[in-house]
Amino acid sequence: MFKRPFSFDGRIRRMEYGISFIIYMVVYFFTALLTTTGDGTGALIMVVLWIPLVWFLIAQGTKRCHDVGRNGWWQIIPFYGLALLFIDGDRERNEYGSNPKFPEDVDVLGSETLDGHLKS
Repeated sequence: MFKRPFSFDGRIRRMEYGISFIIYMVVYFFTALLTTTGDGTGALIMVVLWIPLVWFLIAQGTKRCHDVGRNGWWQIIPFYGLALLFIDGDRERNEYGSNPKFPEDVDVLGSETLDGHLKS
């Protein structure tokens, strides 16, 4: 879980997407509390933390869109991000990668994959 969280490639499961959203909300809440200090440094800290935080959320949303067979632009539709918490991903490999719930190349004893091929 959380392999390359800032990358836009691949697929993630509903649980990882949900945890990502919770992480976003918690960090956003605490950075928003910093802006109430009144001296101006809180606003600067919030902007500095907000940029990578939004990147993280968009990247995770894109990977979740990939899991259901759509490109990342679908997440700009209102409430689509919420729907991604409930929509089951494609069961088979799609153009964005293998199913994260049942990966194709599972490491068996550190040297072979389940289909019998040696790891490279």
